[in-house]
Amino acid sequence: MFDPANIRSDFPLLQQTVNGYPIIYLDNAATSQKPSIVLESMETYYREYNANVHRGLYTMAEKATLAYEKAREKVAHFIGAEQDEVLFERSATGAINHIADLLVRNRLKAGDAILLTLSEHHSNLVPWQIMAQRYGFELKFIPLNEEGKLIIDNLDEMLEEVKAIAIQHVSNVTGVIHPVKEIIEKARARGIITLIDACQSIPHVPIDVKALDCDFLVFAGHKVYGPTGIGVWYGKKELLESFEPVRGGGDMILEVFEHHSTWNEVPAKFEAGTPAIAEAIGLGAAIDYIENLQLASILPHEQELTSYTISRLQEIPGVRILGPATNKNRLGAIAFVMEGIHPHDIAAYVDRYGIAIRAGHHCAQLLHKHFRIPASARISLGMYNTREDIDRAISALQEVRAKF
Repeated sequence: MFDPANIRSDFPLLQQTVNGYPIIYLDNAATSQKPSIVLESMETYYREYNANVHRGLYTMAEKATLAYEKAREKVAHFIGAEQDEVLFERSATGAINHIADLLVRNRLKAGDAILLTLSEHHSNLVPWQIMAQRYGFELKFIPLNEEGKLIIDNLDEMLEEVKAIAIQHVSNVTGVIHPVKEIIEKARARGIITLIDACQSIPHVPIDVKALDCDFLVFAGHKVYGPTGIGVWYGKKELLESFEPVRGGGDMILEVFEHHSTWNEVPAKFEAGTPAIAEAIGLGAAIDYIENLQLASILPHEQELTSYTISRLQEIPGVRILGPATNKNRLGAIAFVMEGIHPHDIAAYVDRYGIAIRAGHHCAQLLHKHFRIPASARISLGMYNTREDIDRAISALQEVRAKF
């Protein structure tokens, strides 16, 4: 049975104190903490074999290239992809923007519709708004019910004129797990391109891109206990081979002439310039760490802790939880409001006790407008969180209720 107490010592930041109290980190939906193995792998690269990849024939360069490509192999295995279907980017946001550019150049035309949801993180909304304004696309949105779940009863009708779907797997506000498999199946029957934002699901549930049958999938390394500065996108090989690139530079070319160039094979075809080498190596180490623990064994712990957190929050007068009030069909991103108290005041107050929670619109303003509120506070869980963490947070929140 997975025991978070056994791994907490692997995370240096969790050993610190804040304002004289042991830190309680409950902002994992924003970014996760990093185990020592991740930090050490990146430091080792810089200390022992710092060299550019794919270019040098000397020992250090070959070692760097091997480690970089080994990280790609680890990511591919982690999500059930082929190695040459995995591409590195500086962030998940960058990956979504890159894919949007590719679709504009290779698939979409003026008048085409792109289907999103009202639950999207801004990173999977704003890029499509920019493209729609620039090229004349129509944006359509899957509506939500009172819990923030997708209403897809008339999905067939919504898919008319749609050429691409870009949706999150899990909400970073409500923790709702959206029925992406069902949506992808309907899209596949109509030849619609699908992009899944897996940033909030990748650290918590096993993902198999072949089973999902999505065309593209993105996630951020820093959400899955890896470093910042590294994003991942998966693309079906047949699409990657048929698409023309939108970014040019080193590594993505095969041969250069005065007025044109030819392209390298995938994935190099879409990775122009010096990549985030240390960050990719760190991500590979993070995946090693998770696979050693086994993600499927971590999930029951997080589900139980989600249920416990919701039940403890419901003890506080005036608290309204956004999203489902049970742990069914949701993960541990738990946003809430407290009647009469601004979320910023809540977060600032509990920080006195070394408790880190989020406050704001969480880059999901459309979803907050759906709930008719400007902002919320959010507890979001990671594998190292415990009931004791939640008890301390609830105690501080009860004090907030009493003070205000």
